[in-house]
Amino acid sequence: MIILISVLLLLAYIFDITSSRTKVPSVILLLVLGWGVSYLVEFFKIPVPDLSPILPMLGTIGLILIVLEGSLELELNKSKLSIIRQTSLLALVPMLLLSFALGYAFQFFGDTTFKIGFANAIPFAIISSAIAIPSAQNLSPKNKEFITYESSLSDIYGVILFNFITSKDNIQTDSVTDFGLNLFVILLITIVSTLGLALLLSKIKHHVKFVPIILMILLIYDISKIYHLPALIFILLFGIFLGNLDEIKHIKYIEKLQPEILDKEVHKFKELTTEFAFLVRALFFLLFGFLIKTSELLNSSTIFWAIGITIGIFMIRMIFLRVFDLKPKPLLYIAPRGLITILLFMSIPVSQKIVVANKPLIIQVIILSALVMMFGMMTHKTEKTKKKDVKDLANSDENSLDSSDTSPTPSDDVILSE
Repeated sequence: MIILISVLLLLAYIFDITSSRTKVPSVILLLVLGWGVSYLVEFFKIPVPDLSPILPMLGTIGLILIVLEGSLELELNKSKLSIIRQTSLLALVPMLLLSFALGYAFQFFGDTTFKIGFANAIPFAIISSAIAIPSAQNLSPKNKEFITYESSLSDIYGVILFNFITSKDNIQTDSVTDFGLNLFVILLITIVSTLGLALLLSKIKHHVKFVPIILMILLIYDISKIYHLPALIFILLFGIFLGNLDEIKHIKYIEKLQPEILDKEVHKFKELTTEFAFLVRALFFLLFGFLIKTSELLNSSTIFWAIGITIGIFMIRMIFLRVFDLKPKPLLYIAPRGLITILLFMSIPVSQKIVVANKPLIIQVIILSALVMMFGMMTHKTEKTKKKDVKDLANSDENSLDSSDTSPTPSDDVILSE
């Protein structure tokens, strides 16, 4: 098992570093690899215990680390207000629109209430930061920042909305009041926890300091989830705080944290978070691929639903990119569904599950959205590629001029004299 897991993770690493050239999202390769391993295990009759209970745990840890990784890269200053406003609206409005439309479709065809249909629709409407952020690594800094903000906010809005809808049997005035109270409580927890963890990060002198910090982040997140608090807000704000120490170092309390020393520690912390995020993300998608059955992948009763949902995702996205006067390429293609979709799907209470929104539909939508992203990225030239093409063209023109005969011909003399 150690050999097998080591080989699989090394292959996952190869997929990750080659995806920028092949344009094939590593998630597709990981799912195919996991799916192939399941057939090898079955062929050689290797006894494997039921691994499905591990999937939600890996998904939760992966989501925390990925949002933390992305938020550590975000800059928060006056110059970023425009992009924050755009990404906030682009993450929220299309998600609500798609959730409402799909919720009504599930209500009509699934013979259920709109509330249950809406709860089952939300996982399909959220952009997966687990796939979007790594896929944007080779884009221009502006587009990469846009995708990081948008996908992280999409995860947060989606989880908050999902918890609000599924935790209440009936949505009434009291439900909205409880939600507002929960939001206030998590903001209070965020302020206290963020300052406390930052203090520990700057003061701990022991050679092991980052793992305890990550474990405390996981602990705070999971305890908050038990009480139905929007815990991803804590992860996002904690990451933004650590990533923007230069902007707030003039504040009196921040000076006590020794920002110069803390900034170096944050850099190391960010590197460790990136390593852990890659490891957990790879394990999650390998395991999910391992648990996929061919009958689910090729389910004919859900394929038309999957195609319709995928078309809806990118049509709505195109409209809103136009509304915000943003260039569709390459932002249009980067709207994958993935880890957060699976995680929320598995979190739907049994009493609220419907037949239409099932595991085959989830798998097909994830793969179709990843394929759209793959083909879109293949047709899109990055800034580096464009610059290289221009440079090559200039060099070829210069070479052709150097190689040509530059002595004036009779016709040249006439043209020059004229």
